[in-house]
Amino acid sequence: MYNLLVWLYNVVPFHDIGIAIIVLTIVIKGVLWPLTGKALKSQRMLQALQPKIDALRKECGQDKERLAKEMMTLYKNEKVNPASSCLPLLIQLPILIALYRVLLVGLNNGDTYQLYAFVMDPGTINEVSLGFINLANANIVLAFLAGAAQYVQAKMLQAGKPPKEVQGTVAAKDEDLAASMNKSMLYVMPVVTVVIGVSLPGGLALYWLVVTLLSILQQYFVFRSIKEAPAQ
Repeated sequence: MYNLLVWLYNVVPFHDIGIAIIVLTIVIKGVLWPLTGKALKSQRMLQALQPKIDALRKECGQDKERLAKEMMTLYKNEKVNPASSCLPLLIQLPILIALYRVLLVGLNNGDTYQLYAFVMDPGTINEVSLGFINLANANIVLAFLAGAAQYVQAKMLQAGKPPKEVQGTVAAKDEDLAASMNKSMLYVMPVVTVVIGVSLPGGLALYWLVVTLLSILQQYFVFRSIKEAPAQ
């Protein structure tokens, strides 16, 4: 990843590190696009199954063993993986950690001995993008933009959920609890993004902003394809 960043810095217009980070983000997102797309489809399908899940909860009552078996059968028949909804985040975390190390090294012009033979050593990497944004330092604006994009992404994920069951049922109580947790996460995650973003190099906040915008774009296309797909 470090070699790719330096190579991009060498070839992008004006040797702009900000443009290099944006292109690097697009490359990473492109590699993960099929995997995250499949996870988004599973997540959306899982939301669509919520009425059937609520019906099973009502039917099985307190028989948790039977409920677990019935839900596994439902997931298998509908070809839905309930664990796949957290896959995109799990994939992005190690990449984010790796990119953090890359930016710390790259923006401080270190570890050039790790460059491959075909990657030219630029000598000094100018950490200023567009002539005024120092990506080696924390950037409040980029952090807040990343937080706002995170909110939009989370809002899209919550949109289109099926209505809750009749109040008073076990399913309704579970749904209320899940809705409360989702609402908390809707506001907590953007705040966490901003808090972390203002304490890290601006280059990392730029990456998080761009990857979130690309995720919003992917969600739009995936959700539209599911909506337009003919019923089977």
